[in-house]
Amino acid sequence: MTVSVHHHYWQGEFIGDEEAGRRLTGLPAAVEAALAETLETETVLAACDALGAALCDPGHPVRARLAAHLPEGEDPAVLTELGGLLGRRELTRKLRRELGGAAPGRLNRADPRETVFEAWAPVGLVAHIAPGNAATVAPLSIVEGLLAGNVNILRTSSADTLLTQHLMAELAALDPSSALAARIVVLRFPSSRQEWLRLMCAPADAVAVWGGEAAVEGVAAHVPAGCRLVEWGHRISFAYLTADAWSDAGTLDALADDVCLHEQEACSSPQVVYLDTEDEDEVFAFAERFAAVLAARPPAAAGAPAGEPDPAEAAELTTTELVARLEEHLGLTRVFAAADGSWRVMADTRSPLTASPLHRSVWVKPLPRKQLIATLRPMRRYLQTASLAGSPTDIAELSRTVLAAGVTRVTPVGAMLESYAGEPHDGVYALQRYSRRVAVQADPVRFATTACLDDLVRPVVLPRPAGPLQGKEDVQEPARRLTRADAELYFRSGGSTGAPALSVFSYDDYDTQMHAAARGLLAAGYDPASDRTANLFYCGAMYGSFISFFSVLERLGGVQLPLSAGPDHAATVRAIVDHGADTLFGMPSYLWQLLHAEAAALRAYGGLRKVFYGGEHFTEEQQRTLKDTFGIEVVRSITYGSTDLGPLGYQCTESSGGVHHLHADLHTMEILDLAEDRPVVPGETGRLVFTTHARRGQQLGRYVIGDLGREVPGRCPCGRHAPRFELRGRTGDVMRVATYFFNHRRFLDLAEENGGHRGELQIRLDTTEARERLTVRVERTGTTDPERLRDVFLAGYPELRSAVAEKLLELAVEAVDGAALDRSPTSGKLLAVVDARG
Repeated sequence: MTVSVHHHYWQGEFIGDEEAGRRLTGLPAAVEAALAETLETETVLAACDALGAALCDPGHPVRARLAAHLPEGEDPAVLTELGGLLGRRELTRKLRRELGGAAPGRLNRADPRETVFEAWAPVGLVAHIAPGNAATVAPLSIVEGLLAGNVNILRTSSADTLLTQHLMAELAALDPSSALAARIVVLRFPSSRQEWLRLMCAPADAVAVWGGEAAVEGVAAHVPAGCRLVEWGHRISFAYLTADAWSDAGTLDALADDVCLHEQEACSSPQVVYLDTEDEDEVFAFAERFAAVLAARPPAAAGAPAGEPDPAEAAELTTTELVARLEEHLGLTRVFAAADGSWRVMADTRSPLTASPLHRSVWVKPLPRKQLIATLRPMRRYLQTASLAGSPTDIAELSRTVLAAGVTRVTPVGAMLESYAGEPHDGVYALQRYSRRVAVQADPVRFATTACLDDLVRPVVLPRPAGPLQGKEDVQEPARRLTRADAELYFRSGGSTGAPALSVFSYDDYDTQMHAAARGLLAAGYDPASDRTANLFYCGAMYGSFISFFSVLERLGGVQLPLSAGPDHAATVRAIVDHGADTLFGMPSYLWQLLHAEAAALRAYGGLRKVFYGGEHFTEEQQRTLKDTFGIEVVRSITYGSTDLGPLGYQCTESSGGVHHLHADLHTMEILDLAEDRPVVPGETGRLVFTTHARRGQQLGRYVIGDLGREVPGRCPCGRHAPRFELRGRTGDVMRVATYFFNHRRFLDLAEENGGHRGELQIRLDTTEARERLTVRVERTGTTDPERLRDVFLAGYPELRSAVAEKLLELAVEAVDGAALDRSPTSGKLLAVVDARG
């Protein structure tokens, strides 16, 4: 009885030859079905990051399972190397370098001042023809295809192990949505099975192939017209040394490192060393010195993949060395070689580029810099890396020259095989080769407030949050231990609800968040093409508001007066009038003071049209005053966010009060019971808990921000699918006084709705000899009547009435100037509750 070996991985399951052949005939339909479903970039990043962490953990069962499929003699350290490449930091950096952002597939405005939307879209199906000499190339190629959003089908040779198949199965298992599995097929078959290769390539939109010219030609015969052929073929690399450099022993040691690492098997390994000279004697002398350096190097490790040449390679080594020795008699060459054949240095007086037989075999040739382009350009299709050694001026000059000759990569000597995340490969970005740049032009009137077309199509689905709830204290100490790469920008909170807290960002994370806030501001009605903005947020003491909205306006291309909140209201208004500002950014409490302090001048100016506020709220009565008194047409939240999490929500033109859309491409949100870790009934008020997904270094999962809110059901009339929620105050605004719980927001609503109050309101708690005292401090206006407000509070708040009637609480209402109310010294925010009970 024959047992079928299931060595093919097809969209989530292992199958045998017969089933693989059947499914290949239906590949076009399978691709169409997979592309019909959305793949969020965050889904790829989260699964890759989890797999990378498992591969880097020596005791992880995933690593143990995969180690069993490594090629014979392969060092298990290759799994650690692969794990590092799959980490979020590396892949996010790659996305930013190659496609411009961490979510390149979203149709965002290319220029915020125009309603033109651009994105990187997948080409569709990418067929990968993997090499047989590099265990990590195949899985990383699929990951690149996934980052670009493609369906991927990969062929490994029949001599390969099942490492790629099982690695992809582990990756897909880390995605509960199954979106990754639907985009991965890995087949293992010999090159003689041409019909399978044809079925792979026929529906492909791009075919990526590794190998020499013969391998590429064999695959190209199956590539249909219009399909993109991405060649990752063999390349030749070389070193180029000036006279000062080749005289330095350190240069020779570094060059030997490049030669011996991987036994010259990498495309970036040096096969030729060029000297900036025409003197043949200098070439021979250098070759002899370099031969002594190679002779001192330990031999290749036993069992290493490139350690022992196969019979064909051994024959080539022998032939090349023999021909070079014969040409010694003509004065053309000189050979220095190990007795056991483990290395050889072949000095040649002729400059044209010559391929090496590898295995520590190096040509040394003269090439004056004036002849560089003429000598190298005929081989431009095959050139890859040039390592240069010389003075800074030499390096700068020679870099330009070798790049003009066709080289795609320049490194220092000793660093030829090193790389960085997002580095171009053979002169191109892989992710761009697997993507298309697409654009949508939209009507500028109907789409004036649309920042991202995808928001109108579908909700963003991110991985579900998991783990325990976290508060500020849980993230403060870890933030101080972040690495330099993750801790580049430091902010402190305004301290309006407690001691200022530290928040740390990488610049990449900060950039992502500022772009999100910019999209939210467009949705709220900001027009970067016409609005002229006075930025009046507070600045200094590591407080982030002013800096952040400076950055937002910079990304929007909006006109900005970076004034900041200052005590000289007259000077601020003069700048607003002199420079024609029509839009104000700032804290409600500061803007309220500014507008009323300079009311006459601003009414005479008559140019204010929009106010975007953050950090606090303008009440409905206050907004009515802004519109009636100052002629302001739009009063809207600039963003809802926090110093530690960044922008969390935004208003659209259909939003009012505390209603916001979630920045669903950055965060997921839960609304939990006030006392327990369980969701509230939809529509009820609970604690807002956020998990941020687009953050490097810090794990801000299930973060209890301290705000209260409720879900707003249904789709917004603006058309966006992003969830909506309504802010209902802060947990700190709920006070326990005289055995009762009171809410600051309830006092504010009663003062507005029943008392006609339009100013600010603050509650102060004190202890007297007899009982506790609750004082409602209201901003004095022309119609403020403290006694009437006291009656309003008692009539509309039954718990308050009971506490006063039972003589458990003393209630007072006093009218004060707005400047007398207590505020945060850093941000200028009004302190909603001042608890002075000790």
